[in-house]
Amino acid sequence: MAKTSPNEFFNQVKAEARKVVWPTRQETTSTAIFVALMMVLLSVFFLGIDSLFGYVVKILLSLAS
Repeated sequence: MAKTSPNEFFNQVKAEARKVVWPTRQETTSTAIFVALMMVLLSVFFLGIDSLFGYVVKILLSLAS
């Protein structure tokens, strides 16, 4: 592989950076709302699963003693 000079490297970096398409404010807001909603839904789901398993273990332990 041929070596690239630092100047050429930075020119290539700038050229690639110009190709980046940044999200709009609306896209960023809607994505953030979606992530927050999914986070709440999944936390409630895992709370329910954890509570259910805790209840089952408590019952099993009470049967053993």
